[in-house]
Amino acid sequence: MTVVLDGARLTCEQVHRAAHGSGILLGSTDRAETAWQTARSLSGPLYGQTTGVGANKGVPVEAAGLDLLRSHAGGAGPLIGEARARATLVVRLNQLLTGGSGLNPGLLPVLASAVNQGFTPPIRTYGAIGTGDLTALATTALCLLGELPWTPPPGTGGGPGPRYALASSDALPFISSGAATLADAALACHRLRAVLTATTAVAAHSFQAIDASLEPLAQAVQRRPDQAAVAAGLRELIGATLPRRVQDPYGYRALPQVHGAALDALDRAERAVTEELNAAPENPLIADGRAWHNGNFHSVKVALALDALRAAVVQTASLSAARLATLTDPAHTGLLPFLAERPGLSGVMILEYVAHSALAELRQLASPVTLGTAVLSLGTEDHASFTPQAARSALSALEPLGTVLACELVAAVRALRQRGLPCDVGLDARMADRPLDADLDAARGMLPGLMCGPHARAGSRSPGGLPPGGPPPGGPLPDGPLPDGPLPDGPLPVSPAPGELLPDLA
Repeated sequence: MTVVLDGARLTCEQVHRAAHGSGILLGSTDRAETAWQTARSLSGPLYGQTTGVGANKGVPVEAAGLDLLRSHAGGAGPLIGEARARATLVVRLNQLLTGGSGLNPGLLPVLASAVNQGFTPPIRTYGAIGTGDLTALATTALCLLGELPWTPPPGTGGGPGPRYALASSDALPFISSGAATLADAALACHRLRAVLTATTAVAAHSFQAIDASLEPLAQAVQRRPDQAAVAAGLRELIGATLPRRVQDPYGYRALPQVHGAALDALDRAERAVTEELNAAPENPLIADGRAWHNGNFHSVKVALALDALRAAVVQTASLSAARLATLTDPAHTGLLPFLAERPGLSGVMILEYVAHSALAELRQLASPVTLGTAVLSLGTEDHASFTPQAARSALSALEPLGTVLACELVAAVRALRQRGLPCDVGLDARMADRPLDADLDAARGMLPGLMCGPHARAGSRSPGGLPPGGPPPGGPLPDGPLPDGPLPDGPLPVSPAPGELLPDLA
């Protein structure tokens, strides 16, 4: 479904969809046109147009905008992937439609054409600290000017790509934005929602595998809406059980509290990101007939929300690893140690090592970026949020989080099968000792289809069900949109299907 950009209603899910080729349409450009007309009528000092930038803010310049673009297009490190680069263009377009930049609106359809034709700028990883994605957007501007080549659509012969003759006065207004950072943040929030929502369904398999008590899920116990939502989702998925113990370890008993907090952190992060997707970040801001020099480009609110989200992800993953430990323990399953086929074999022993390796990676990624700052440009810019690093870390958290949950799912399915309980998840049913990497790849690919409950957004399905079909065991993990439209109801464990698997950070 084509995404319509209007400067007011862009969502994280739409950024994801547009990043993966849905196409975009421009809404009204009236606000951008009004801001441009205002900017053309201004006189007097105007930062970045009649003056230099940064520590040169007091130095008069004349028509130096294109030099500004050339000097600021110096990023470093590997190129970001096509989807992330396209998402950057989509976010910047939507921001420009809010009408705060004063940039010539003739650029907007040209930028939209780049998105729809599949051209992306060659954006490098390093160059931003949370006060504007200057290197990414200056590189994009030079592509528009024809001074740098666009990255052509995959599988095509290339071509020059869209061109637009940016004026000197358009330079700073175009690059005064954190669009690349917000694109990463939006993609991270959307993708993490699929995996975090699947956590409830994965845990439900473990509840059934060890006959865990449902008392901690009772409605009378719940105190917060997020906690109650997780508990209700689990009750619906699990059904009735005959608990073996008075109470179970925290991986089961405290799941609503811990995972509810993670989903709440995700909701808060998504709200913060969505607010910025539809705001004018420019300095100076053109509004109410004048230019306002300001700090709206500073994105610390998003950085703080993403720091909290990554910390919450670690908590959810830690409980998954704890449940995995119970699945290997005869005291909880009544089966052989490590769910082995016969005594003395290793079974799924290695899964604990894999899960804790991934969990260690998540802990590293959860290090808060907002504890640092920087003083730059001769002391003129004396604070930084490092939101780009927070957003990249949130994207990077997808893979290890999915790996921890896949370890739990593989073990839970094996335990259910060994106990003779219903389970038709499409994982390899062999119990013999063998490499489990293909099982983990397949389980990880199933996670987006295991969405359930109120925290699942558009494209999700009823509790526990998966789309029909399934990803090939050990197959690739490409980026791609979540399946749209209604999906059939079904029992908790069903076979997975081809569709979106967990994306890598590209």
